[in-house]
Amino acid sequence: MDRLLLTEVAPRDGLQNQPTLVPTAGKLELIRRLAEAGLTRIEAASFASPKAVPQMADAEEIVAGTRSLPGIEVSALAMNGRGLDRALACGTPQIATVVAATEEMNRRNINMTLDRATAAAEEVIGRALEAGIGVRAYVAVAFECPFEGAVEPAAVVRLAERFAAIGAGEVVIADTIGAAAPGQVTALLRALLPSLPAERIGMHFHDTRGFGIANAHAAIEAGIRRLDASAGGIGGCPFAPGAAGNLATEDVVLLAEKSGLATGVDLPALIDAVDVAGRLLGRPLGGRAMPWLRRSHAQPTGVPG
Repeated sequence: MDRLLLTEVAPRDGLQNQPTLVPTAGKLELIRRLAEAGLTRIEAASFASPKAVPQMADAEEIVAGTRSLPGIEVSALAMNGRGLDRALACGTPQIATVVAATEEMNRRNINMTLDRATAAAEEVIGRALEAGIGVRAYVAVAFECPFEGAVEPAAVVRLAERFAAIGAGEVVIADTIGAAAPGQVTALLRALLPSLPAERIGMHFHDTRGFGIANAHAAIEAGIRRLDASAGGIGGCPFAPGAAGNLATEDVVLLAEKSGLATGVDLPALIDAVDVAGRLLGRPLGGRAMPWLRRSHAQPTGVPG
């Protein structure tokens, strides 16, 4: 069976912008539940400044705590040399780094020009590869920027090709503020696929305008088999106004199952993991399919007499 490879981002992209500060033990419990549900690629932490992103201040403890979980591929965000130093010092097995496709987003996010941000990311990628760890390189605001508006596909393609050329194993095209529509996804991938094979491309969608699952389907139809998703749809970017929750993992798994794609994810166990996240954040969570999933996978309460 054809397979869809999911990267679960709830522990990092999901939690980083939440008002409730989740303790380290709670994050590790969530990661364990996600792994038990069959999610083997988990973005677990971010080596960002604790002042800028306090939810991620315990990145070292999170990476250390995941070592006892067998069979999962853990990654963490490292945006600059300082972050990479921390990631390497605690033995992070894979890092992700991000460059926005527009000048203004880079200036607002990391106080760098696009050229300087690209050079900094290249340095992080090169050092990580020299240290023998894997790299996922994100191109953020790939469809629309909250400050500059629509983004030309050519700008995204240039960055993606550059990161692939220097050795990033996976280039992730990110709809950071959830502004894309399926036709735009198709058009961007049509521009990118001639120079970058589908097996090196990932897609990261938010569901701000309700198009997240439709965009995922457009990517799948174009041949992409790597998607990011967040259990319960939690998420949002602290530096991108308008970024709502991520595409929900349970919605993507259901889409895959209905499309004949294997994910290796057990939906009842994933529902349990979403409930753990909900308890940690103090509110009910769930993607668009969650009400149906709860009814469909409810345990029988007894046999009628």
